[in-house]
Amino acid sequence: MKRIASLLLVAAAFAACGTPKEEAKAPETAGPSAIETIMTRKSVRAYTDEKLTSEEIETLLRAAMAAPTGMNLQPWRFVVVTDQAVKDAMQGERRGPRAMYSDCAAIFVVCGETMFTGRDGQQIENGNWTADCAAATENLLLAAHAMGLGAVWTACYPYEERMNLAIEVLGIPEGVTPYAIVPVGHPAEDPDVKDKWKPENIHYEKW
Repeated sequence: MKRIASLLLVAAAFAACGTPKEEAKAPETAGPSAIETIMTRKSVRAYTDEKLTSEEIETLLRAAMAAPTGMNLQPWRFVVVTDQAVKDAMQGERRGPRAMYSDCAAIFVVCGETMFTGRDGQQIENGNWTADCAAATENLLLAAHAMGLGAVWTACYPYEERMNLAIEVLGIPEGVTPYAIVPVGHPAEDPDVKDKWKPENIHYEKW
């Protein structure tokens, strides 16, 4: 019930993405605050065999697409993989103590369109696509954590071997670059939250 309540909370919070402001309503159910979600997020690399619902997948995607984006270009594109054979193909030779791609409920591949059409109809390079995709990836991770799910950001861009595998397995078209691969599932582990607070990394007014 706790997980369902968290899902409803997050879904309500992100429903405003596609809802007129006058129709948006604040969630009525109490849940983790944004600050609590950010401060307690952790990378989860082991998952149960429980699947994600279509509602959970859509909520995660809505959260990702609510990210900030330069000039509102929204260059992000997503490939969601739940088929076991495709997950295994994505795992490829990337072996370690855990086969995260094979074991997770779904893989979210965050991709970006690297060009956009200018006002004159000319194709222009989008220098912000990686920043936009990074913001979308972080939103996805935070939403997963708020929903009681586990997820981890695994690098794809700019590593050619990983990018080429994703392009080949998923049929990603030219002009779209795979940026990050995020396995998501119901957590089978509860790792400690890392304290990354370092005052020595902060400068006020000037360096």
